[in-house]
Amino acid sequence: MQPLQSHPLRRALIDEAHARPHAAIATPSRITSLSLVFDRNGASAQFDALCQLAAALGLPAPEAGCAFYCAEHDGLQVRWLLHTEFARYTFIVAGPSADPFEMPALARIPDDWLGSLPGSLLTALHAAVLAGQDDEAPAAEIARRWFAGNELIGAEIGEGQALAYTDLKLHPDPRLAEGFSRYLVINRGMGPNQTGRMLQRLFEVETYRMLALLALPIAKRQMGELDTLGTALRGITGEMAGEGGRSDGALLGELTRLAMQVETLVAESQYRFTAARAYYQLVERRITELRESRLPGLQPFREFMERRLAPAMATCDTVAQRQDRLTGRLQRATLLLRTRVEVQHEEQNRALLASMDRRAGLQLRLQETVEGLSVGVLTYYLVGLLGYLLKAAKAAGLHLNVELATGVAIPVVAVGVWWGVERLRRSLAGHG
Repeated sequence: MQPLQSHPLRRALIDEAHARPHAAIATPSRITSLSLVFDRNGASAQFDALCQLAAALGLPAPEAGCAFYCAEHDGLQVRWLLHTEFARYTFIVAGPSADPFEMPALARIPDDWLGSLPGSLLTALHAAVLAGQDDEAPAAEIARRWFAGNELIGAEIGEGQALAYTDLKLHPDPRLAEGFSRYLVINRGMGPNQTGRMLQRLFEVETYRMLALLALPIAKRQMGELDTLGTALRGITGEMAGEGGRSDGALLGELTRLAMQVETLVAESQYRFTAARAYYQLVERRITELRESRLPGLQPFREFMERRLAPAMATCDTVAQRQDRLTGRLQRATLLLRTRVEVQHEEQNRALLASMDRRAGLQLRLQETVEGLSVGVLTYYLVGLLGYLLKAAKAAGLHLNVELATGVAIPVVAVGVWWGVERLRRSLAGHG
């Protein structure tokens, strides 16, 4: 029996659905997540760092070209995910701890390896999963004990199966000068797989939020630059209306310079703004997947993001729209100025053609005058030659009145010369 022919990408597409599986996290556990942003050529350096960590911890070597890695040794689970512009390390240690934030999972990682990590650290998170109790502590007590008394953001997640708290602030840690953010999950009834999914969503919310916010400094900087370019464009359009003294060529050169500056701004920000919108959509999707419910007196994750992240994304969208509008205004102003220059050129060409017509008329009249003079000159010379001929004939013995014959020949010769010149002119005109 002839087997069915599979599509060459069938297995790869099926494997893609399982390329980044979630972790199974027991309760209690300590988790650390690090996200490092790298440039276009930094993926290979991230893979090399993973290989070095695997060798240092005695873990299996990762496969060449992989985008996901998971291994466990001596109670430490190491997970690695490679994305388009960032890599995320997740370290998981199961079991109880007196203070999960003082002895996080990252404590099992060599300090020298941490100090040599390539890329730029964007998010650094410590999380603790604790078992729920009948007498769960109130939010104020949790804030005092785990979050230095800061205002908390939190909600019931997993349809009430757990509580999640964070303050989205940086807390001191000896392994990182700027500190780590903290998440606390109190598990009421989730299994290891659901716990892993919820922690992954919480980490992704924070990672994608930070990635989306990378566009905000660019947007704020470009707002002032767009104001300057807009003012310059208004000045040029005012001069085009007759309020200035610069030539159209100078104005067109200035418009070209402004257009190049706007295109430079678009090139600098287009990728970042597009990525920010995509990351913002991922944040909203992950929050929806948390299936959160409000806790009394606390902002849930969605409300916090809508109040803090949504305005930043609106700013980026506004700057992108201003870029488009300014580009359109520049195109219209350039088109109007080019049209005016073309009209002026047409008027100059019309004046030049009129001048050429006048010159042609003058040349025609001059030519007619010259033709008239040439008839007289030729007649004079021909009559003179005829006079010499008549004198020679009289000297040879012919009885001629030379003066009378010469005078009678003048009109005849003149008519003949005129007829010849006219015929020659018509012949030249016909060939032209």
